[in-house]
Amino acid sequence: PPFTSQSKMLMPKKTRVAIFSYLFKEGVLVAKKDLTCKHNEVDVPNLYVIKLMQSLKSRGFVTENFTWNHFYWYLTNEGINYLRDYLHLPEEIVPATLKKKAQPRGAGGMQGGRGGGRRYDDDSRPQGMGRGRFEGGN
Repeated sequence: PPFTSQSKMLMPKKTRVAIFSYLFKEGVLVAKKDLTCKHNEVDVPNLYVIKLMQSLKSRGFVTENFTWNHFYWYLTNEGINYLRDYLHLPEEIVPATLKKKAQPRGAGGMQGGRGGGRRYDDDSRPQGMGRGRFEGGN
């Protein structure tokens, strides 16, 4: 029979490289479960993205989540190594999910949230801002 479970989908190499490049750059890939439309991020048919990710999932190179009619794929360490070899990338290049974000300048100390207000000693507390003792009810 011409169509067995071992049949492979023919896909242009340019398309495969475009999908792999995007996946490696970002570390994650999202696709709507719609085989008839184009992918939002990569200019290729969604069918190619879904089938290629199915193949990577079966080999353990990505993990898959499916929520609200969207597929979410995350690269595994084995997947990073595979794509690095496939795309001929050096070791220094890593997906965005593994890059540490730089802290914005001046982000030292506590900002916002609880405990970020002014602290007073009992002597320097402005008039009318007492400790607020409970004097009892009734």
